[in-house]
Amino acid sequence: MAAEQDAPTATVVVDPDGMVSGWSEGGRLLLGWTAEETVGRPVTDLIAGRPPGFPEHHGIGSGLTGVVPLRHRDGSTVDAVLTAHPLRGADGRALGHVVTAQPWGRRPVIADRAFEQCPFALGVYDPELRFLWVNASACRVMAHSEEQVLGEKYRELFPELDDMAYTDRLSEVARTGEPARLITVFRPLGSNYANAWATSMWPVRDAEGRVRAVANWGFDMSAEYWARQRLLLLNKASGGIGRTLDVIGTARELARTPVPGFADLVSVDLFDEVLRGEEPPSASAFAPGESIALSRAAHHGAKRDTAGEPGPTTRVSHAPGSVAARCMATGRSTVELAAEPGQGGEWAFGPGLAADPAHWPPGNPVIDGSIAGDGLTGRITVPLRARGALLGVVAFSRRDRPEAFTADDLILAEELTAKAAVAVDNARRYSRERTTALTLQRSLLPQRLPSQEAIEVASRYLPAGTGADVGGDWFDVIPLSGARVALVVGDVVGHGLHASASMGRLRTAVRTLADVDLPPDELLTHLDDLVLHLSSDLQPAGQSEATGEFGATCLYSVYDPVSRRFTMASAGHPLPLIISPDGTRPPVHAQPGPPLGIGGLPFEATELELAEGSLLALYTDGLVASRERDVDQGIAELQRVLDHRATSMEALCDTVMDAMLPERRTDDTALLLARTHALDPHHVADWDVEPDPSQVPRVRKFAVEQVDAWGLEEASFVTELVVSELVTNAIRYGEPPIRLRLIRDASLICEVSDASNTAPHLRRARTFDEGGRGLLLVAQLTQGWGTRQTTSGKTIWCAQALH
Repeated sequence: MAAEQDAPTATVVVDPDGMVSGWSEGGRLLLGWTAEETVGRPVTDLIAGRPPGFPEHHGIGSGLTGVVPLRHRDGSTVDAVLTAHPLRGADGRALGHVVTAQPWGRRPVIADRAFEQCPFALGVYDPELRFLWVNASACRVMAHSEEQVLGEKYRELFPELDDMAYTDRLSEVARTGEPARLITVFRPLGSNYANAWATSMWPVRDAEGRVRAVANWGFDMSAEYWARQRLLLLNKASGGIGRTLDVIGTARELARTPVPGFADLVSVDLFDEVLRGEEPPSASAFAPGESIALSRAAHHGAKRDTAGEPGPTTRVSHAPGSVAARCMATGRSTVELAAEPGQGGEWAFGPGLAADPAHWPPGNPVIDGSIAGDGLTGRITVPLRARGALLGVVAFSRRDRPEAFTADDLILAEELTAKAAVAVDNARRYSRERTTALTLQRSLLPQRLPSQEAIEVASRYLPAGTGADVGGDWFDVIPLSGARVALVVGDVVGHGLHASASMGRLRTAVRTLADVDLPPDELLTHLDDLVLHLSSDLQPAGQSEATGEFGATCLYSVYDPVSRRFTMASAGHPLPLIISPDGTRPPVHAQPGPPLGIGGLPFEATELELAEGSLLALYTDGLVASRERDVDQGIAELQRVLDHRATSMEALCDTVMDAMLPERRTDDTALLLARTHALDPHHVADWDVEPDPSQVPRVRKFAVEQVDAWGLEEASFVTELVVSELVTNAIRYGEPPIRLRLIRDASLICEVSDASNTAPHLRRARTFDEGGRGLLLVAQLTQGWGTRQTTSGKTIWCAQALH
């Protein structure tokens, strides 16, 4: 009753003469007139005004439908929708009309009109998915009239949608009574664009709550859907492009990211200078009418036959009149379509908005049917530019989908390219800086190890992987006096040019201090002071305390082949591994000092006696430490890999590097292997010298006889002179005990030791000076000379080259 009062419908029976012959209760509720008051009166007495098109005679036309003002009993008017239906008898004789009147603006008439004229597609189906009602928008979407679909099953009418998400979800709602929502992407028949539809489905229940039907509404949300897809793709690109700091890797990331969501095939062509990390060519480098040569850095497609990614050696030439050449010359993108596209969707806000010619930039799109010969439906060519420099060109192609590119697609392609261009340029700059640092570091490392007889050595240096900066790892082999040799390995904190330059400073300093022949602990003390000064030089102005941003570790060791003594001191660096000829590993009881740059703490030297043929391994932490293992595990693994029986030191170096280093290195690695030799005792001769000038001739004689016994008669004259000069100086200026030692090694070495700490200095004697020419004579006659401090005094030495 409430529903009838809310929406009363008047039913009137009108005879052929236009007189009211029947009146319903709905008429009384709608207009206030009773049946007694209306029956027998002309029906036109109830009409307050004659609307346009209403018949002038007193009859009612068949099928008349329209909004007509009716008189209410209280004198007011009521707008109602009149619908007339003819009445006929059994013999076909006209009996008049049945007229229904429903109030305009009240349920259900206005609701019917609203749903019928709704721009959204509306439909009602029975539980078997038979069409019960659809509105005009749904008919346009389905390309079927209401008469064609009513009573038909959805699956039978549209078999291509059977077992699809849409029909399956409708059936599920009818079965469970639970509402659902769904987004469906499809391409309407004859359209160049894919539409995305949002659909809501709900059950229609009777008064008892039973599901009697399923209703749904849907609208074209293509603009919003594709905008979100583009945003998701840009978000993916932000996290997926530029992760490697490698030019080729970044180009491949750009080629893979839009496939298959946006394009079917992407190619990235770069200048060779960009691949090498150099500055790209300027615009003036391109002569008019000449082809532009690039290298295909990446090429990725959705299909297997196009998914290969060639190396940077694949050459690509773009002719002067080609689209790619024009894009690079003008700096503007070009969209090519194989055919003129349609206007897009016609419902709500479909892709037609982005396909509107008003949204395209000038000159786009270009309709070029020739690209269809390559199997393409569309292509977007975008110049790859960053920081005002042209790096190359990118092409986004569609070949397996009929959807045409839109103006929004062009914006997306340019945004993807812009993000990738910055990443490619960053990788190029990083590659250039890394190459510079690596070149600097390699130039500062030993180009070849010096020739000496004390040890057999082999070395390796590997920078970090392409994703990391060059570090400051270094090593050195330094010949010392007395046939000794210094083995050095170190690691500067940090990466890049600064670390490489600092490494060069430290290596030069170590060589300078080693030339002074300082013991290992004293050398590290002086080196520590140098690092402190370097840290002060790097501090910002006005800052008084050290920042600790510069530091290094260093291991300095000295091996003496005469005594087979190995002396070492460490400044925070891993201790060397020692393997005896019998395969045993003697423990190294040494206490590493603090890293260089801390200051104020002493360094301790440790001395060991090594068996001849011992294997020494000096290394940086990049060899033993990694993400997969800690330092102790790495050292244990290195001990296992080292083979004391290896005959080739070079091959052993390769074996160690292959076994110890992971595929992706994050730190530099330096390795120095050495096998010790002992000097033949017959190649060493020494004498105690009494502090008496009269002993000098006797000492000269002993020296000459020993040199002759070694078969070095050609060196006798010089040996006699230098022995006489050095021994005489030791007797005159030194303190006993005095000792002479001759060593036959790669050179003939003469050493004179005494207990005085005063070292002689080379000076040029003036014309009338009686002395000062002795050391000058020694320096002129020998290959080199020097002095070193010992625990009991000093040693003056000189060496002659043996031919």
